[in-house]
This record gives sequence, structure tokens and C-alpha cells, in this order.
Amino acid sequence: MNQKPFRILGIQQIAIGGPDKQKLRSLWVDMLGLTVKSTFVSERENVDEDICALGAGPTAVEVDLMQPIDPDKKPAVHTTPLNHVGLWVDDLVVAVDWMTTHGVRFAPGGIRKGAAGHDITFIHPKGNDQFPLSGEGVLIELVQAPPEVIAALA
Repeated sequence: MNQKPFRILGIQQIAIGGPDKQKLRSLWVDMLGLTVKSTFVSERENVDEDICALGAGPTAVEVDLMQPIDPDKKPAVHTTPLNHVGLWVDDLVVAVDWMTTHGVRFAPGGIRKGAAGHDITFIHPKGNDQFPLSGEGVLIELVQAPPEVIAALA
């Protein structure tokens, strides 16, 4: 494949969905010792989530514990227990442009601010005729890495 004009630096997050985030907290926070950094609630994205940290500093991995606000609405963040994987990228705009021209399908919504305040977008879990490359069943979030993460993971 052609030389890519961007780099994937590492895992930014994993997002785990369930019908009750308190049950998820019982394992991830109470048993495994992750720290809850913040919460994020979005009617538009049908999510109530706790944003947790695994590790410390710029290389810490975010673990999002998510439950739907309304279990009958979409997106159904609880129906796929491993909801998505987030990857740090050094230049999100360039990566999206390049991957789109090379057949990667992105989910609707474009680049936008994510729950943790970073610019994000999602690679669609399913390809189509126009954009055949996808997550093959896995939703993949691309996250613009801030300078300290780029420096730590470069």
C-alpha cells in the first residue's frame, strides 16, 4: 500500500456497553481498580457513560463504561458488549481524507468532539459497494492525539 501520511500511535480507548453501567463499574472500578475520570451523557448518542482510566499519564488507556439512556433507541450502545475500540492518530483530518480515498467507509457524523474532548470519527463496522473497507463487524474510533500523546508514543 502507498506510504500513509499519518500514523496510528496506540490504543486510546475501549468502550464496553451493557444495560446497567453500575454492574460494569462493579467489575472495572471496584474489582479491577480503574479510576472514574468523568461522566458523559448524550441524548443524541443515546449514552450515559463513565469515562475511566487504566494507567496514568499520556499513555493511559480510557475505558468507557456505557449504558443506553433508552434501551429501545439507537444507537444501542449495550447490544454489543465490546462496543468499540479507539485508536490514537497523529493527524485525524489527513487520515480520514486518505482512508476515504482508499475505500474506507466512515460512520455518519464526520469529525466531531468526543466525550473526552478530543476530535473523533468512526470507521463503520460494515463496508458497502462504494467503500468496501470497514471494521468487519467492529466499530473503530479514530481519535486525534494531543501533542503530549504524540510525543509519548512517537
